[in-house]
Amino acid sequence: MKLASFEIGGHPEIGLVAGTRIISLTRALPGLPGSMVEVIVHWQSVRAAIGELHLDSAPGFPLADVVLRAPIARPGKVMAIGMNYADHVAESGAKPPAHQVWFTKTVNSVHAPYAPIKLPRVSNAVDYEAELVFIIGTAGRYISKLAAPGHVFGYCVGNDVSARDWQLRTPQWVLGKSFDTHGPFGPWITTADEVGDPHRLGIRTRVNGELRQQSNTRELIFDVFEQIAHLSEVMTLEPGDVVFSGTPGGVGAAMKPPVYLRDADRVQCEVDELGMIEAVCEAE
Repeated sequence: MKLASFEIGGHPEIGLVAGTRIISLTRALPGLPGSMVEVIVHWQSVRAAIGELHLDSAPGFPLADVVLRAPIARPGKVMAIGMNYADHVAESGAKPPAHQVWFTKTVNSVHAPYAPIKLPRVSNAVDYEAELVFIIGTAGRYISKLAAPGHVFGYCVGNDVSARDWQLRTPQWVLGKSFDTHGPFGPWITTADEVGDPHRLGIRTRVNGELRQQSNTRELIFDVFEQIAHLSEVMTLEPGDVVFSGTPGGVGAAMKPPVYLRDADRVQCEVDELGMIEAVCEAE
């Protein structure tokens, strides 16, 4: 299933994407929890209720008529791993990491999948990073790699937008990764059962139509389930937590000379089977 947070007529709703149509679960299921996080928490009963719907007659809209929002508006945590594709490590001039390299993107960075990315007036080095994003479905601590697939609710496409000048001026990357609008993801959550193995998906970025990044999630140094096992040694992972799993080579900072995003640039990030997110950059 593909679950989306959307807005029509100024009202936020939760929907089920079916081809070029979105079914309003908010309208079709009056007892539906009000937030996507609560839908995830109560997924077994929600899924059963969806299974009883007659989708052809359920209330819905053409996808083109709605505004898609970030699937989860205020995640409890947004975690992101760095240096997790070998080609990106190489283009960064770094050594392959012996341990997973983690940082957080603060929740103010969470952004809709098709909304403009703001280029802050205090940075001249804003960059793109296409990423496979996964959403935690079941809480857990000390989760083994073997058990980790059972804790994933679903997958999205993300863009770990990065202000490189802020990111690299200190050893801590948090500020450079956390500007407003710099964490778009979506366009919806594709549930884990529909995706199957997440380590076989093509991933790519285009800027103004030019292919900049192209790889496959099989190239992850630390795969999704290793990431879950490692993170859960430190913190309890909770339903609705959002995790950016790393970006491949081809970022603007590694071009010679570096090429950063500029006003009116159009950035498209895509992952096979999960869809595409797109943003036009706007100078602040």
